[in-house]
Amino acid sequence: MHDVLGPDYELTVLPMPDDYEGEVVASLVRRRAAEPTGRAVLYLHGFTDYFFQTHLAEHFAAQGVDFYGLDLRKYGRSLLPHQTRGFVRSVTEYFPEIDEAIRIIRAEHGHERVILNAHSTGGLVAALWADRVRGRGLVQNLVLNSPFFDLNVPGHLRLAADVLHLPLSRLPIRTVLPLGLSTAYATSLHRDHHGEWDFDLAWKPVGGFPVHAAWLAAIRRAQRRLHAGLRVDVPVLVLCSDKGLRLRDFAPEARSADTVLDPEQIARWSTRVGGHVTCVRVPGGMHDLVLSPEPARKQVFAEMDRWLACYG
Repeated sequence: MHDVLGPDYELTVLPMPDDYEGEVVASLVRRRAAEPTGRAVLYLHGFTDYFFQTHLAEHFAAQGVDFYGLDLRKYGRSLLPHQTRGFVRSVTEYFPEIDEAIRIIRAEHGHERVILNAHSTGGLVAALWADRVRGRGLVQNLVLNSPFFDLNVPGHLRLAADVLHLPLSRLPIRTVLPLGLSTAYATSLHRDHHGEWDFDLAWKPVGGFPVHAAWLAAIRRAQRRLHAGLRVDVPVLVLCSDKGLRLRDFAPEARSADTVLDPEQIARWSTRVGGHVTCVRVPGGMHDLVLSPEPARKQVFAEMDRWLACYG
């Protein structure tokens, strides 16, 4: 069926086994290349996010690479009325839909080489998934866009999250932490505010999603697993901004920095993903680097193309 992005985009709904909230689905969006080369990209979004970056899909499709965007369970196209937005008790809950998407891309659609491209929380999930399937040849490259490798909070708060992760994980599903929500990032992106992009504000709201205690505990467990060292066995490209800023409300400098994560942390932990990692810092890049203004966005695409020409 046609996707909300238009007739060039096909949507396949992936039924998943029920979880503790009931029915679960994921959503796979495909942009076919006019002259396919047997290669494909599978894209995973971040927290408070979904796939809408058509210019990213068009970039790869123009090179003969079929593009797939996966809306994970409880996000975007996959969010069902009874579900808590973005909530999981473990990031491994996402593995079945990634497994199924890869199966479709390879077995049903015949792609021999697959690039796993992931942003922010999706980048953390992708790294752990790729570590789990090492040796099976399911993907040939991992390209991570500002992956969520650490909490962007003062050190004492990270320590508190580690000490309290077990009590946090046992709280009721709908327990929300009183962290407050920043609007700086989303307003720096959306064209109705200070940005240049159009996206569904119901699926990616300006104020973000509430942070649930058990979700934060799950993220912290995943980050500690990465910090201990993964063994991803394919070439990995980690891209992040050259600077980070902590802002609650919009300021012009939000459009030339990562206002969500700390790029220093991303760069620090990137070498823990595997034995073959390239880390590139992008001057003027935003959190989702492909949504950065020019010329940063142009550099991001050039860096990906150059790297994939060597290792893709």
